[in-house]
Amino acid sequence: MDETEFWEIVDSTREAAEGDPDDHAELLVEHLVRLDPDAVLDFARHFEARFQRTYTWDLWAAAAVLLGGAGEDAFDAFRCWLIGRGREVFEGAVHDPEALAELLEDFDPAVDGDGEEIGFAADEAYEALTGVETPDLGLAPPPPEPVGDPLDVTDDSTLAERLPRLWDRFGG
Repeated sequence: MDETEFWEIVDSTREAAEGDPDDHAELLVEHLVRLDPDAVLDFARHFEARFQRTYTWDLWAAAAVLLGGAGEDAFDAFRCWLIGRGREVFEGAVHDPEALAELLEDFDPAVDGDGEEIGFAADEAYEALTGVETPDLGLAPPPPEPVGDPLDVTDDSTLAERLPRLWDRFGG
């Protein structure tokens, strides 16, 4: 599976789920179990590589702005949700988290931002196909700390200063 196929699966299942992260996760599993186990592992590698790319202070700040605060678990779930939004939103946000102010039509923290189940879809599909847990994907381990300039993601003034456009649209 190449990157284009990965994003096609993400996009088609998100569209079918009408953007609902829980439905999206279910549809991802349904799609992935129709593939062979090696293709599911390829999907998992693509997902995990993108998940690691999102481990940045600025994206953590964006999650905190959008969610009204984000601890480590909420940030992880946000990162899965961000991948689930598709290539354009994902790449735009990774390049410039402030771009989320323009890339997101709206954001409802009660529904959006929690894609934890999306992050488990490949594992669930692989186990359903093989009866065993997903093996090590052979990727480098994630960095011990988020990449970039550290900041206090619990301080509203710091968030507003770091991401002013996003704060003006979704903060406070």
